[in-house]
Amino acid sequence: MRCHSKKIVNSEQRIADSERKLNAIRYTLYTKPAFTLGEIVIALAILALISSSVLVVIGRCAASAADSELRMRALEVARENMEALLSGDSVKETIEYGQSDKYPEIEWQTVVETFYEPITVRMWIRGVCSAEYNDTEGELQTVELTHWLTDLTKEQLLQIMKNAEQEREDLTGELIETVEEAAEYAGVEPGTIEQWLENGMLTTEDGSFVRKNLDIYRQNDGNPSPEDKQLQVKSIADLRKPTTGQEAGDQEGWQDEIDPKTGLTYGELEEMDFSEIWELLKTRQP
Repeated sequence: MRCHSKKIVNSEQRIADSERKLNAIRYTLYTKPAFTLGEIVIALAILALISSSVLVVIGRCAASAADSELRMRALEVARENMEALLSGDSVKETIEYGQSDKYPEIEWQTVVETFYEPITVRMWIRGVCSAEYNDTEGELQTVELTHWLTDLTKEQLLQIMKNAEQEREDLTGELIETVEEAAEYAGVEPGTIEQWLENGMLTTEDGSFVRKNLDIYRQNDGNPSPEDKQLQVKSIADLRKPTTGQEAGDQEGWQDEIDPKTGLTYGELEEMDFSEIWELLKTRQP
């Protein structure tokens, strides 16, 4: 009995000790001060600031990746156009443009033009293939590739000059400069021309009216269908028609004609060097 009583006493003592310890822990927890409302607001503000900075960095990385992808696509389009140009059997001065079938957001342009290279004193033909796109910020970006294709002989230069002058004369007949002249050609009032412009009638880069576009709107009473609107001339490049050189038997005839840019005959120009022709053209530029 004595031993059994001793065990019970020890158990009661242990229970009492445990309760005292538990009460001490409860007192510590209940008396410890909590965060104030101001501290919570400040902590949330710091967390929001850090989160916003992380989101800005992530957004910039995504925009940079998207811009890089667009630039690579534009480079691909320009390279394909340049490869097509170099694989051709012959070249001629021309301007072509359009929208990529593979990447509709990219517009391309291919230009074949002549230029004077003063170091070698020669005329060259170069191809310029470019592709344009709008980046993630809405700004227009351009990727351009240039390749010197071949040099020109004097005969080729003179023929190009003659063809260019003939082309300019042909284009002049297709353009109308003022609204009044456009209204007179279309047989309507100038106010009607303004309405046509608001309805989507296109003009050239310098604001000239194109006879073909006026005909489209006149034939449809100012309300052409979307298909008819697609037939409009969008720029002077659309008006350019390929010209052919003169036959060998006609060479002597056109050599006696006067070049309007220099005031000399083509025969006289043929006797001059490239440098002399180039200097003469520069002095005659307005």
